[in-house]
Amino acid sequence: MFPKSKSGKFGTFALCFLTGALAGVLAAGPALAADDGEGDELIEYEGRVVAEEGLVLRTGPSTEYRAIGLKEYGTVVGITCRVNGQRVEGNPVWYKLSDASYVWSSTRDIVHEGEDPRWC
Repeated sequence: MFPKSKSGKFGTFALCFLTGALAGVLAAGPALAADDGEGDELIEYEGRVVAEEGLVLRTGPSTEYRAIGLKEYGTVVGITCRVNGQRVEGNPVWYKLSDASYVWSSTRDIVHEGEDPRWC
């Protein structure tokens, strides 16, 4: 077999210690990298439904996606971000609402104040 070294117990201890330390660094690395203090919170924008007939909520950014609900005229909605999707009346921009649905938007259907929502 293999000859035993005099530092066998120390070598095993050192190997275990270093393995644990490496595992700790690898586990903490992404968390520390993500905690840079900038951009931790996603900004949520608000908009108001101004389409008199209301706004159809869909599961994706196209009229081919399933309709899952309706927001009535005057409802304030949370907007997470915007994406390019199917063009509707020449407008390809859809908003992803904070309730995870997508809604096609034009200034006629949802209006918001301030800067445009970020791109998804």
